[in-house]
Amino acid sequence: MATILDGNRIASEIKEEIAVGIKQLAKEGIRPGLAAVLTGNDPASEVYVRSKVRACEELGIYSEKITPADCISTDEMLTVIARLNEREDIDGILVQLPLPPQIDAKRVLLGVLPQKDVDGFHPLNVGNLSTQRPGLTPCTPAGIIEILKRSEIEIAGRSAVVLGRSDIVGKPIAMMLLNQNATVTVCHSRTVDLPAYTRTADILVAAIGKAALVTPEMVKPGATVIDVGINRVMDKKRIEEFFPNDSKRLDQFAAKGSTLVGDVHPRVAEVAGAITPVPGGVGPLTIAMLMSNTVKAARMRRGLA
Repeated sequence: MATILDGNRIASEIKEEIAVGIKQLAKEGIRPGLAAVLTGNDPASEVYVRSKVRACEELGIYSEKITPADCISTDEMLTVIARLNEREDIDGILVQLPLPPQIDAKRVLLGVLPQKDVDGFHPLNVGNLSTQRPGLTPCTPAGIIEILKRSEIEIAGRSAVVLGRSDIVGKPIAMMLLNQNATVTVCHSRTVDLPAYTRTADILVAAIGKAALVTPEMVKPGATVIDVGINRVMDKKRIEEFFPNDSKRLDQFAAKGSTLVGDVHPRVAEVAGAITPVPGGVGPLTIAMLMSNTVKAARMRRGLA
């Protein structure tokens, strides 16, 4: 069976290190500040923002949640962002996605100052990542690199396959792995014969958004498998197929009518050398790296980085 890469434990380590950095800034009269902009009625987004605000409170980061009306226009949202850009007490601006359909999300994300872009989505920060210059990097991919490094999993010289080409996870993690000297292949929905690629991977990152897409037959024995997917499954037959001997999962499904499943089939743990669980794998690292980026932004804005 695969070694389970405990994201909660690694995230706790990172938060302890962040707390030390926050105390150092406090000695200079600096308190990092994060603004989270949440609009729309997406329940998952509300949960994510609550988790991020709670993490700020635990670490001593100032946090502020801005909740514009659901009917806000793109121009009005840009005005909200512009005001946050001007505030000295706000070091990081998080625009929670997805935005309501009437809003041009690309324009809004472009409106965030690069030095306050703690999600790492601004083209300037994307360019910094591509050219290995200092900047703010996307949180989930940065968390994946932390999992690999802190678990002492070699990256340089290894074959890495990324499933998914999103701007949020797929593309940036491919670039980060390349920057760490891995040989990287990016696969996606149009890839022909996907298993032919996945079976070559020493490191397999699944971020394609389809429950249990990656099966044991698709994984090289001993590979490290990073499961980024978070899929809510409500079909009892599928849950029984995924977790036939997991009484805890089955009880959870009976109580809630759903459970979370990654992009990787649970039986892949029988083949892989190491694997991240869902939940408790990559997810906690995303929030930890957001906190890290907020502190980093506070330092960079003041010429301390």
